[in-house]
Order: sequence, then structure tokens, then C-alpha cells
Amino acid sequence: MSLSQQPPAALAVPDSVEAFLHDPKHVAAFTTLRPDGTLHVAPVRFTWHAADGLARVMTVDSSRKARNLLAAPGSRVALCQVDGFTWVTLEGFGTVVRDPARVARGAKLYAKRYWSAPPSPPGRVVIEIAVDRVTHLNT
Repeated sequence: MSLSQQPPAALAVPDSVEAFLHDPKHVAAFTTLRPDGTLHVAPVRFTWHAADGLARVMTVDSSRKARNLLAAPGSRVALCQVDGFTWVTLEGFGTVVRDPARVARGAKLYAKRYWSAPPSPPGRVVIEIAVDRVTHLNT
């Protein structure tokens, strides 16, 4: 297992981790904290952009994951992508973003990874995760 705690923009991960994080067949478990302190875990599609130090999750502002972050802005979150005994976890501070340009950027990266555009329902937002820790095994 390896651990990195560098600032998000300087975050460097091995090429094997990058390849695993860009494989379109995977989804991740996204963990946030509910206002009562209990965990909320949901399967999500996401993107990882190492140059920005950001992972992004497309969702709507009424989703439980977005509401959890809106109730406690800047909370820590985790994304864990697993394939058998190979896994990568991205941890950092999550922010719900409504800015149309940043939502569009999230949608563009999503379409690139998953080869199709994400849904575009009313209230669409992007959760940006400023990743400051990456752990992985067997990548």
C-alpha cells in the first residue's frame, strides 16, 4: 500500500494507479457524512484529473451526497474504486459546485471517461473533491 499526503495540485500517483482510475468499466463507492454523523455510501461514476488534483462526481443538488456536503461545506469525503483485490481510494475535501463552467467541465471529463454524456436533470451540480490522500493496493 502507498500513501501520499501532498497538496492536491502536486499530487503524483504511479502510472498504474492513473490507468486504473481512468478505466471506464469501474465505478466507485462515494462516502460522505450525514448531518447526524453517520456514513452515507453510494455507488458513483467519477473522473480523476491529476493535474487539477480533483476528482469529480456529477449529481443533482437534491441528492443525499450533495445535501450532506451542503450541510457541512468542505467536509472530508472518500471515493474507493475496487476490482477484486485491486483498489484505489481518493480522499479529500468535497465541495458542491453550481458554477455552469465547472459543471460543464465535469460533464466533459465524464463523457470522455465513460464514452457518453452524463444525465442532465434539473439541479445538476458537480462535486469537486480536492484530493490530498491516495491509497492503493495491487495497482
